This record gives sequence, C-alpha cells and structure tokens, in this order.
Amino acid sequence: MRTLLSRAIQVDPSFHIGLGLIVILAVAEIFFAASYYVGRARAARISAQAVAANVARPAAPSVSAQTPAPAPAQPAVSPAAVPAPSPSLVDQLLREGIELRDRGDTTNALARLQEALDSEPNNTVVLEEMAKTYESMQLLDRANDLWRKLQEMGPSAGAAYELANQRLKLGVPTPGTADSGVANSSADAAEHKDIGGNPEGAVMGITQVKTTETPDPDAEKNLAMQIGIKKQPGATIDHDKVKIFVRFYDTVGDKDIKLTDADVNYEWLTPKHDWTETNPEVLSVKYVRAKTGGASSDSSLAEAAATVRPGQKARGAKGSAADSGRRKYLGYIIQVYYDDDLQAIQAEPSRLLQLFPPSKSTSAR
Repeated sequence: MRTLLSRAIQVDPSFHIGLGLIVILAVAEIFFAASYYVGRARAARISAQAVAANVARPAAPSVSAQTPAPAPAQPAVSPAAVPAPSPSLVDQLLREGIELRDRGDTTNALARLQEALDSEPNNTVVLEEMAKTYESMQLLDRANDLWRKLQEMGPSAGAAYELANQRLKLGVPTPGTADSGVANSSADAAEHKDIGGNPEGAVMGITQVKTTETPDPDAEKNLAMQIGIKKQPGATIDHDKVKIFVRFYDTVGDKDIKLTDADVNYEWLTPKHDWTETNPEVLSVKYVRAKTGGASSDSSLAEAAATVRPGQKARGAKGSAADSGRRKYLGYIIQVYYDDDLQAIQAEPSRLLQLFPPSKSTSAR
C-alpha cells in the first residue's frame, strides 16, 4: 500500500512543463486584458476632456474657421512695385490742349481737343474744354453747340451738365438762318487766329482767372479776382506797350446791364510785372459794392474800367449817387493789349462779349 502511494506521488516532468505553460499563458492573457481595458479607459477620458473643452469654448471653432479669411490678401505686393497705369491717349491730348490754350495757342489747342474727341465723341471733359476754348476765341455759336450737346446728355454728364445749363442760361441764342452764313464764314476766318484775333499770333495770353468772394457785413458784394498774364515762350515784351482792361458789369433792376459803379481797385501781386521771366504776372482786382453805395456818372464809370499799366499806381473808382434801380453784380470782361493790338480776352458770362464787343486795337476805342 505504501509502495503504491509513493509511486502515485511521483509526477511526470511533462506535467510540470505543461502546467508552467498554462500559467505563463494565463499571466500573458491577464496582462493583455489589463492593457486593453486601461487603454480604453484612457481614450474615453481624453475624449471626455475634448468634449468638455468644446462645450466650455463654443466660439473656438468659428474663430479657427474665420482665420483663413484674409487669405486673398496674402499675395500682398508693395505699391511701389506695381507700375502706375500710363495715361490714355485721350487724357494726354486733353492735357496738351489745355496747356496750349493757357499759353494762348488756341489753334493747336483745338487740334488736340478735336483729336481727342474723335477717339471718344461723348467724353464730357473734352467737350467742356473745347467749348471753353471756343468761348475764349469769341466763337460763341460753336461753343453753344457743344454746351447744348452736353445738356442733351442729361445729369449723367455730371458737373459738365450743370455748367452747360449755366452757360446756355446766361448766353444768348445763336443767330438765325439768315445770319448763319455770315457767322460761319467769320468763324472759319477766325478759327486759325489766336485768342485775340491777331493773324501774326498773340504774344501774350491769360493763363488763369481766379475769383473769390469774401463775406463782408458792410458790403453787398466783396469780390477779389486774380488774373494771370503770361507772355509766349521766346517773346520779348516791352511792358510800356502792355495795356490791361478789366471791366465789371452789373444788372440794374434785373433788366439793364451797365458798367459797374462799385468800388474797383487794382494791385499787382508780382513785384516786377515786366514779363522778363517766363512766369505769369498776376494782377489782383477787387470789386466791392457797399450796402450804402450808389451809382456814379458815365465819366466815373469809364474811369472805373480805366487801363491798368504795368509800373503805374493802380487806380480805383467809387460810386457817388443813388441809382434809379437796384444793382447786382453780373460779371466781367478782361482785355489784354500789346502795342495797341488785342492779345487776349476773357468774359464771364460769355454773353457780355456780344453785348459789349471788344475792339481789336486801342486806337479804335
């Protein structure tokens, strides 16, 4: 019996090996199971934190979504690196035409403007500048034709439309068909002359007329005008032969147009005003109508528009007596003569040139 028990207790070695393998497999299975469940718990915890962060900051996604919005501005280039667009042919011709007109060369100015108008027939700026050029040449019929064309364009023409309405309202109708042939022939004859109608070419011109009105409690009208007068390039001017006439006109009783009786004074703003240099000489003219001012005699009115001579003390004129009708400022006529020949003329409104046509020479005055 004891012999049988001793034999039963003896274990086969293969049993120990199998048992060891089972234990190893069990431990490995427990390890992998623990790793699996620990990994899932960690992933769940991280996901819960992300959800909590999203709930706590709901605006974060919209901010990140809007961040790429400035992307179109990303290829920013320095303005200096972008070449400025070159002016168009029409703009260049327009600029040249205005410069030529300011120098008194209205013939070439019209040629430039006409070339620009051929390229763009409805260019309002070109039409406006061409009308102003015709006005400066006293070709009012042709100027009115262009103003009417701008008026027909309507408000779409912008400021040119308003200016056309003003010009046509202040201007006079074009002559009838009976006078059209004479008017056209005289216009054709004057087309190739400079601003003053001098066939040899004007040696002086009006570069600018700038008017400013100053509020004055003691005056009905306080107006200052600066007139730039320039010689043609290469011309030699004897300032003793220069005469400048500046006349102001008033409406009397909203009916008649007469030479002003207001206070008019002249003053040179440039010191030498002898045209030895190429820069324009600037004449300042002041028109002041006092609230208690009145009219003067015809001789006083003539003196009010007396000649302005370079180198001489500018003169002024004052009204003296009450006028029969209430006067209101209307406009002016500027005339520049050299050696008794008309060189340049400018008027505002242009109808004053038809009501008071200028003389071609001072000897004919």
